[in-house]
Amino acid sequence: MSVRLDSHGKELVSAHMRSGRDHSPEEVVTRALETLTEKEPPTTPRNKTAAGAVADVRELRKGVTLGGLNIRDLINEGRND
Repeated sequence: MSVRLDSHGKELVSAHMRSGRDHSPEEVVTRALETLTEKEPPTTPRNKTAAGAVADVRELRKGVTLGGLNIRDLINEGRND
């Protein structure tokens, strides 16, 4: 895989190499990606169709409770306010 860096990216890589911690651009990029993964783990892409979105919502709702209330009760409560 090849990656093209703009001038800012090249300067960042050079600065890290000058620090002596990393000895190649590959080391800088690998460490940067590992740090990014710690902060923001990769996620699986969501479905792009309506049916896929419904499936995603159902999956995300598993285990979610409303403290014993159901949706119909909540809707009725909202209408009464």
